[in-house]
Amino acid sequence: MKNVLITGGSRGIGKACVYEFSNNGYRVFLNYNKSSDEAEKIKNETGAVIVKADVSDSKQVNDMAEFIHTNYGKIDVIVNNAGISQQKLFTDITENDWDRMFDVNMKSMYLVTKAFVDDMIYKHSGKIINISSMWGVTGGSCEVHYSAAKAAVIGFTKALAKELGPSGICVNCVAPGVIETEMNSHLTKEDFDCLCEETPLERLGKPEEVSKTVRFLASENADFITGQVVNVDGGMVI
Repeated sequence: MKNVLITGGSRGIGKACVYEFSNNGYRVFLNYNKSSDEAEKIKNETGAVIVKADVSDSKQVNDMAEFIHTNYGKIDVIVNNAGISQQKLFTDITENDWDRMFDVNMKSMYLVTKAFVDDMIYKHSGKIINISSMWGVTGGSCEVHYSAAKAAVIGFTKALAKELGPSGICVNCVAPGVIETEMNSHLTKEDFDCLCEETPLERLGKPEEVSKTVRFLASENADFITGQVVNVDGGMVI
C-alpha cells in the first residue's frame, strides 16, 4: 500500500483527493489546520489518518513528518494542495496580505516537500503533485498576489522536476480553472454565469475532476511525465 500526503485535505479539491486516493487503495494522510470537525468526518468515512499542522510553519511541518515517519514509514506521493485566495485591488493589498498569500500557497510547498523528499530519494521513486491555478498561468485582475504565488508554484514545479528527475521522482503541477468549491463561494450567480460563458465547455469544474487528474499523475501511468502543467479548466486556457 502506498502512502500519500494531501495538504489542505479537509475541503475543496484536497477533500476530493482524499476520497479519490482512499477509494483506490492508498493510505491517505489528511493534513488540515482549522477544519477539525470536517477532518474527523472525512476520517470516519475514508479511514484517512488526520494530521493537524499549519504547513506554512516549519516546526509544525517537521513535527508532522516525524509523526508520520515514526508511526507509518515513508511517503510515496505528496499532493501539495493547501492554499488560500483573496480578491483585492493591487493598491489595497497589504504587506501582510502578500506575505500570507506566499506563505500558504508557496512556502508551504517548499517546507512539506523538503520534509518528505528524502523518502523518495531513498527509494529512487516518488510523485509530487502541486496544485496551482489557471491564474498562475494567465494572471488574474484583482488577484495579483494570488496569481503571483500560483505562478511561483509552476516555476517551483519545473525546476524541482529537473533536479529530482535523476532520482526517479516525477514532479508535476495541476492548474484548475474555476471549480465548484468553498474557495469560490464568494462569487455571485452573475459571476458564475459569466465564467461559464467564457469557458468552451460552458460549465464550471467539479473537485472530483481535478482529483482524478491528480491521481493519474500519481499513478504508474504517468511515470514518464514530469515538469508539466496540466490545465483542468474546461478549455478556459488554450
